[in-house]
Amino acid sequence: MTSVSNVGWLAYGSTMNVTVSKRGTYAARAAICLARAYGTGRPKKLREISAQMDIPRTFVSQILGDLVRAGVAVSSSGRSGGHRLARPPDHVSMAEVLEAAEGPLVSQRCALGDGPCRWQAVCPLHETMTMATASLREVLASTTLATVADRDAAIEAGNYPIPADAHPHAAAVTIADSVQIELAAAAVQARLRAGGAWLTGHAQACDEEVLRVRVGPLGNGWPGRTVAVHLGEPVQAGDGVVTPMVWEAAGPLGLFPRFEGELILAAVDQERCELSLSGRYRPPPGKAGQVLDGTLLAPAARATLRALLRRVARVLEEDQQRAMTTPRAAATSG
Repeated sequence: MTSVSNVGWLAYGSTMNVTVSKRGTYAARAAICLARAYGTGRPKKLREISAQMDIPRTFVSQILGDLVRAGVAVSSSGRSGGHRLARPPDHVSMAEVLEAAEGPLVSQRCALGDGPCRWQAVCPLHETMTMATASLREVLASTTLATVADRDAAIEAGNYPIPADAHPHAAAVTIADSVQIELAAAAVQARLRAGGAWLTGHAQACDEEVLRVRVGPLGNGWPGRTVAVHLGEPVQAGDGVVTPMVWEAAGPLGLFPRFEGELILAAVDQERCELSLSGRYRPPPGKAGQVLDGTLLAPAARATLRALLRRVARVLEEDQQRAMTTPRAAATSG
């Protein structure tokens, strides 16, 4: 992918690709995240920005470093620290955000590339491409981060009209499943409050199991490696507790398939509870940007999440059994 700072104009068949690099894309996503949180006054943690904006955790610290060095963001340390915008979002331009990651948005090479000797000193498209690049930067400089963040919120709410030239995306797989656990709801909720790190190993094991059974050892239609499971702040909703959940994995060509949904915990009686999982899994594109086989991805995605729920139930029940029997065994041996 070619960056705007290198005039990113490449022909592919009958279309021309004018875009920014992955680094520029991640900088824009991170800035939007900070802009939407600006009114709260609370800094955003790196893990929050990574999970909410689909930025790989291996890159998120570098991207925020770019924004800090450019004066777009500031960082603070400590338990209540994190990153926030250095200025209100309506005082930050998208040109600033992209240049923080891309460098100056100017042409750095001849638009026509290599050619006859008479082109070594002058290019017949030089003035035209210079004006086109300047116009692009002018549009970015006149677009505030606040405008883009408002669009992002409208898109998330489903209130933003889809442009006629919108890029197609892979259809998400809707997932919903539940499992009953032989534990009181309070005990399960206490474990969920500890965060999602303990879930990652179990999700990885489920990935590998489903990969072997449904895809095969050489299949390329399933991500195959869990990176992290993030749990958000739990919210009381009726008789249950809803916890936002984001699951992300490393996929083919370094792309990141992603599941976003909710864990809902509700008491069945004093000794049992039900843990429900619902959300949408977005598969990665395959070669040449084509969506991988949906007939394979849909059942594999559902099987993985179903296996994860049942594994979590078993682990929690076994941990409870060990906690109950260990003191009794120690007392007997004494």
